[in-house]
Amino acid sequence: MKLLRWRFNRYPAYRQSGARVVHIAEDFREITVRLPLNRSTRNLHGTIYGGAMYAAVDPLHAVIVAAHLGPDYHVWMKSAQIDFKRPGRGDLFAHARVSKHELEEMREALRHASKLDRVFTLNLADQAGEVAAHFTLTVHIKRRGAHEAPMEELVFAR
Repeated sequence: MKLLRWRFNRYPAYRQSGARVVHIAEDFREITVRLPLNRSTRNLHGTIYGGAMYAAVDPLHAVIVAAHLGPDYHVWMKSAQIDFKRPGRGDLFAHARVSKHELEEMREALRHASKLDRVFTLNLADQAGEVAAHFTLTVHIKRRGAHEAPMEELVFAR
């Protein structure tokens, strides 16, 4: 998992935003990200700016779902809604999880339909659990067509 975490942290959006993956579960159904308050994430009010918050959580659910469904599916972020609750005055953490049950539900739904939208929610909170931003993220999943070459195994694959 160390190599996978390193690859995530080399991802340009993470390098630019300052976000860092600090934990990946062995079953790759949970990822924890830390977004520090530092010179590159600080806005003119001295708090973490919203763009860094979004960059920290943007790929998480899509990557987890893509890794579990495999190369026969396109998986990407369709939309995101951010509800800012309070300023990020220190390091923030997000824990993205996709349960085994959710993955099974998606597989079952995709047996009967060629595409699917799945909504996930996620909080970015400080060490004490105070939520700075609540995200509602919609992931779009579509079965690859017969004419499309299958995607290489995910770069993040174990």
